Amino acid sequence: MTPSPVAASTTAEPVDAPASDTTPPPVRVRELEAEVDALRRQLAEANSRAVQHSPSGDDDFVELDDARLLQQVGIYHYHHPLENAELYRERLAELREQVKELVKAGKAIQAADRFSYNNSLAAGRRMTADFSKLMLRAYNAEADNCVRSLRAGALAAATKRLETAAATIARLGKMMEMRVSPEYHALRVTELELTADYRFKQQEEREAGREERERLREERKAEQELAAQREKLDKERAHYLNTLAALRAQGTASEVADIERRLAEIDAAIEQNDFRAANIRAGYVYVISNVGAFGKHVVKIGMTRRLEPLDRIRELGGASVPFPFDVHALYFSDDAVTLENDLHNAFALRRLNHANPRREFFFATPREVRDVLAEKVGNLLEYAANPEAEQYYQSLSRWPEGARGEPANG
Repeated sequence: MTPSPVAASTTAEPVDAPASDTTPPPVRVRELEAEVDALRRQLAEANSRAVQHSPSGDDDFVELDDARLLQQVGIYHYHHPLENAELYRERLAELREQVKELVKAGKAIQAADRFSYNNSLAAGRRMTADFSKLMLRAYNAEADNCVRSLRAGALAAATKRLETAAATIARLGKMMEMRVSPEYHALRVTELELTADYRFKQQEEREAGREERERLREERKAEQELAAQREKLDKERAHYLNTLAALRAQGTASEVADIERRLAEIDAAIEQNDFRAANIRAGYVYVISNVGAFGKHVVKIGMTRRLEPLDRIRELGGASVPFPFDVHALYFSDDAVTLENDLHNAFALRRLNHANPRREFFFATPREVRDVLAEKVGNLLEYAANPEAEQYYQSLSRWPEGARGEPANG
């Protein structure tokens, strides 16, 4: 005899309901096993299709290529904006409690409550309850796998995988009018969104932390250099004061004038040093490029408070790039922070990295930056428009055939 649904769809019994003491008939066991195997095959096929190219208009296709997905989604936008990663973690914990409550209340899977088997409503309910457990387990396995394997930019693919799983369960459970409840599915989708936001916020905070530590190291170096310079100037000043006192006692007028002039220079240097130490916005704005690493049409625009700005530029051209940077401009400003921001804003649409605005590389030539800088500060006494790139050009002739063309963006 064949099972038949009798009444409309309602909420199924809780999936944790105790099993009946009655031993299920062999036919029923075989049917359940066949349904479970079919469900697993459907889910496996949906996942395997994701590694192939999508035919036009194929709604079942799930894109899993991270690189392609990242290009498609562009800049990440938070689905549930929160202030920090800790708030996301707390929100996820609350949501997972809601998921558990729905499962305990038997509201995760919906099915017909008057499904009969062998003309028995009791047997039909037992069969529905057992099959609901199997379906929910399959759905949760897919949902948990989506959460575990979620990558930046892959939220749409993960959501589609979950929707495919829900649709497959509805198709396989059609006889019992069985499906994942919309409320439960919405919670699991929200869990995916929060997880994606949480992981991106974690990445953002780690990156911000690294850059803040780098900024603090740079600040400490600048402070140490300024303090050492002040100590040196104080010693020189004390030396010249002692010399001046001795010369005045001897009455040597010409030498006294020279010492007084030197003291005036030292006093001016001390004043400038103290100003830079007190004014954290004062510093050098630099424009540099690296033809061998980035090509002729990429520059870096930054600032440093270091006493010797070239020290900072030499650090930037360390082991992380194949060639040292060429310096096009070093401009001291009492408000270098504002000047740097003005230059960044002028080339904002030409950033290399639009996901992280703290990366200060831009698609621009040194001449273009010179023109904008001149508009901001007036005449520039020194500006090297053409990079020397000495090591790059010395190395170019020894590069393998096929690698001697212009570097990227060159």
